Amino acid sequence: RLKTDKSIIQDLPEKIINEQFVYLTKEQIALYQNVVNSALEQIAASEGIGRKGKIFKLITSLKQLCNHPSNYTKQEDYDFNLSGKAIKLIDILREILISREKALIFTQYTEMGDILSKMIQSELGSEALFYQGSLDRKRKDEMVEEFQNGYTKKIMIISLKAGGTGLNLTAANHVIHYDLWWNPAVENQATDRAFRIGQKKNVMVHRLISMGTFEEKINDLLKAKQQLADLSVSVGENWITEMSNEELRGVFGL
Repeated sequence: RLKTDKSIIQDLPEKIINEQFVYLTKEQIALYQNVVNSALEQIAASEGIGRKGKIFKLITSLKQLCNHPSNYTKQEDYDFNLSGKAIKLIDILREILISREKALIFTQYTEMGDILSKMIQSELGSEALFYQGSLDRKRKDEMVEEFQNGYTKKIMIISLKAGGTGLNLTAANHVIHYDLWWNPAVENQATDRAFRIGQKKNVMVHRLISMGTFEEKINDLLKAKQQLADLSVSVGENWITEMSNEELRGVFGL
């Protein structure tokens, strides 16, 4: 029985999922192609645990460079125009702030959270709270209180591992998944920080997906097996490592 079943919970508003497709910038395309070409050669020449490890490394590298080139290269250039996702995010947040609403932004990477907070401050003149695992309990509780009941902090960035469960953040009616885990159960747990009892508004869920990349292709593959994926928290990315070299070329090539 699901929360979305109106016969069980009648006063919960709607959850509206909006897939936001973005283009890679030319900087991202160049990086993407280089990383894929190099990695697929190494994967083809390996086997067993070593092969799986190289596939996971490729997934991480591509996720990071789809997020923002600096998330991958570690260079301190946080220009939002270098990333298709960042351009889209700033557009979405600008509308949210104009509407005087609040947003949660989930990312798997603490470093990307730092980059996002710098970009949001620079481009929108708004200080985003950043809820992450390294904070002590007192500061985490203060952040939640500030976001839920304050008037000045409209955006909270959350490290997915730190904020996947337990948080009540119903002041937000926008949830932005900046990067995806391709695990519907984990993603729903994160969204449910806002979509829970006490929420008075419809919740808009924005999923950022880079067009033409492995992100779009894996998203399509997961949709095909959505019913299976919904049943398990452990779907994750392991199944990708079982693909043949030919299948990997199809998934990861631009």
